[in-house]
This record gives sequence, structure tokens and C-alpha cells, in this order.
Amino acid sequence: MTDKVRPDKAGAVADLTERFRNSSATVLTEYRGLTVAQITDLRRTLGRQTRYAVAKNTLAKRAAAEAGIDGIEALFTGPTALAFVAGDPVEAAKGLRDFARGNPALVIKGGVFEGRPISADEVTRLADLESRDVLLAKLAGAMKANMSKAAGLFQAPLSKAARAVAALQDKLEKQGGAGAAAAEPAEASAEA
Repeated sequence: MTDKVRPDKAGAVADLTERFRNSSATVLTEYRGLTVAQITDLRRTLGRQTRYAVAKNTLAKRAAAEAGIDGIEALFTGPTALAFVAGDPVEAAKGLRDFARGNPALVIKGGVFEGRPISADEVTRLADLESRDVLLAKLAGAMKANMSKAAGLFQAPLSKAARAVAALQDKLEKQGGAGAAAAEPAEASAEA
């Protein structure tokens, strides 16, 4: 690879470099055998937060290097398309995995997640995770349940103490009522 990029290709490299830098993840795929309609369907499946772009290997390889991404050079063989994920990487990985199941011509080669290279198997494992929204909902539910338990634990001694005070008050009233009845005749005989 030469050190200079032709001026007409420099813009494409700069665009790809920027996408590598701004993406939470990038998945490299081979799309050989997919029709234009299938690629359009895949783009629709991935949603607005993921940009699926066909790129020349030499330009994409240079852009990855300029973005500071190492270890994915071997993935730039054959026809390559990149899924630049701006949103939840799990959702994008699920979309690619599910589309590949129905369209075996789409082959996931690997990618980049949190700045480090990942294999195709790791992309599949990423797709098997719960989405960020589901994990946050589960965390919120667990925190709410723990807060309810904590509130119950803090209220238990107070309600136990209140019940004990009420029981003591009842006992004193019963004893005081009997004691008061006994004290009245004694006072009456003392006056006579």
C-alpha cells in the first residue's frame, strides 16, 4: 500500500475514517450474492442508527488504520460492506445475524467493538445478549425491588415497636383499670 491516496479517493477515506471513529461498533460483512433489493432490505432492518456501506478494501483498510484500529486487516478480503453502528451494537448485531440466517449469502467476517477487533463468533455472541434497553429495564426493576425490600426492613422495626407500645398500653389499661377499681374502695373506706 502506498503512503499517498489519490485526491479523488481522499474524501472517501476521510469519510470512512470519521465513521470508524464515531461508531460504537463496526461489523464487516461479505455481501457477494445478495441482490440490491436484499441489501436495501438489510439496511432497512438495521435501522437509522446503523449505516451499511459497501467499500473498497484498500480504502477501508486505510481508513481503519487512520482511525487507529488495528487487527482487522485480514478481514478486508473479497467484497466487503461495513455496518457502522451509532446506536446499540447488540441490536445491530442481532439484525445482521437474523438477516444472515434468512440470507446465507451475507457472511459476517468480524468487526470492531469498543476499539478492539472481534471475530465473527464474538459478533454472534454479542447478538445473543439482551439489548441495552432490556438490560436497563431489568436493572431498574431489580433496583426497585431492592428499594422496596429496604423500605420494608426499615419499616419493620417501627411497626414492631408501634405494636409493642400498643400492646403495653393495652396491658397497662387493663391493669390500671383493675388497679383503679381497687383503689376507689380503699379511698372510700379511708374517708369513712
